[in-house]
Amino acid sequence: MIITPPTPPFLTVRKLEVDLSQGFARHWHGGDAFLSQYYNALSMSFPVGEQSFIDAVKGGLALLNEMPDTPGNDRLRLDAAQFMGQEATHRHIHGLYNAQLEKQGLVNRWQHWATRRIDYGRKNHINARHLLAITAAYEHCTAVFADGTLRYASWFDAAEPRMAMVWRWHAAEETEHRALAFDLYRAVGGNYAWRMRWYLYVLVLFALDAARQTALNLWHDGTLFKPGTWWSAAKFFWGKNGMVWRCTGPLLLYFRRDFHPDHEAHAAPEQQAQALAQRWLKDNAASYRVVR
Repeated sequence: MIITPPTPPFLTVRKLEVDLSQGFARHWHGGDAFLSQYYNALSMSFPVGEQSFIDAVKGGLALLNEMPDTPGNDRLRLDAAQFMGQEATHRHIHGLYNAQLEKQGLVNRWQHWATRRIDYGRKNHINARHLLAITAAYEHCTAVFADGTLRYASWFDAAEPRMAMVWRWHAAEETEHRALAFDLYRAVGGNYAWRMRWYLYVLVLFALDAARQTALNLWHDGTLFKPGTWWSAAKFFWGKNGMVWRCTGPLLLYFRRDFHPDHEAHAAPEQQAQALAQRWLKDNAASYRVVR
């Protein structure tokens, strides 16, 4: 049985009021080389990645427009427009972020790996449903990491305040729209089998790309072979509230046939991801302005 949760609030496009033009410390995450370069690596993927998600949703909307009008489809169209607005603002902020990384001497290879794959998909005419399945898979991964960012204060408490703001704002909005691509995929006839195939592809690819880009960042930073770097990585993945312990279970939930991104049956309402995101947005309303 496929479980459909209550309809969440309408999405809102916001502009984060943060100035990255003066740069930030090389080890902005509490002086920790590994944590700084790991999150820098993720940021390097976002401009190309967010644009590919926007394009996939546009393709999904074209399919949806061939279907009968229903209240559910009308809501999807509205949320899709807001989703694309949110992703565009993420793309912009991380473009500014990445420009500072380039000034620090880091080299963004992830964007080139992603661009080659996107170009290959276009050349081979991968259909819109498959692109939506890929997008839904990436959106689930980012939503899981976003939940940890908002749920476990220790993940960013040591970071420079501006940088913590960027990552927590991004996490809140990723949580808000985490179901859009998934719902659109189902609405246009996407099936479980292809959802699983593309999810496995994304899990492997994301892990490899993140590891390669982080290693490259640490190499350029001169900290790849320092014992402290590896100790920090071990704590990040395997320590208290580490990625492995906190993210593996939620990532595996995607394999359920009745999975839905907004269904959290075992969490108290005030501790569900959407509640955490809305609480952060309310508490930090002075840090952004609403665009639409």
